Amino acid sequence: MEPLKYDEKGLIPVIVQDYRTNEVLMLAYANAEAVQKMQDTGYTWFWSRSRRKLWHKGEESGHVQKIRSIQADCDSDTLLVRVEQTGAACHTGAPSCFFRQVWGSPDGTAAVIPDLLRVIEDRKKNPEEGSYTCKLFDDETKMCKKVVEEAAEVALAVKDHAPDEEASELADLIYHTLVVVVKEGIPLGRVYGELAGRRH
Repeated sequence: MEPLKYDEKGLIPVIVQDYRTNEVLMLAYANAEAVQKMQDTGYTWFWSRSRRKLWHKGEESGHVQKIRSIQADCDSDTLLVRVEQTGAACHTGAPSCFFRQVWGSPDGTAAVIPDLLRVIEDRKKNPEEGSYTCKLFDDETKMCKKVVEEAAEVALAVKDHAPDEEASELADLIYHTLVVVVKEGIPLGRVYGELAGRRH
């Protein structure tokens, strides 16, 4: 592998993503020692530019990041680290550090997937009376039937070549599938591993 390229201060930017959803959680910097510690321990380490010292993410809050993979960009001057995040990534308590709206809207982007997963997971941990998601959790037969029903409706919309219906029915199928994922605790990493074996 090409050696990593650190800047004049001996640092390299590190983009941290959630391994399940690819949500960008944070951007930090690492020096060579921090990068080595990440490889040695399997958890994220960074260099604090303000405190001028190494820090282990979550050492005080417990919101650690277990590393699934580390990749370098084409110039070897930036790292992409996919992690299994415990708790919130941002010191504000937000799931991601990137929550301030500057322009446009994340609606209509894949940003909805991690948001939806968090809502469904919260319904499992903190049931709410009248919640449709909770009703599905409480009725396994209905939960399973909805996946079958929505899959059939996607197929029918495709057969009718109806783009609006395709989008709506596919959204229903994705939601009901995520309910199953959360209810059953299906490890998405294992699902991705299965998909990786089908890339031919």
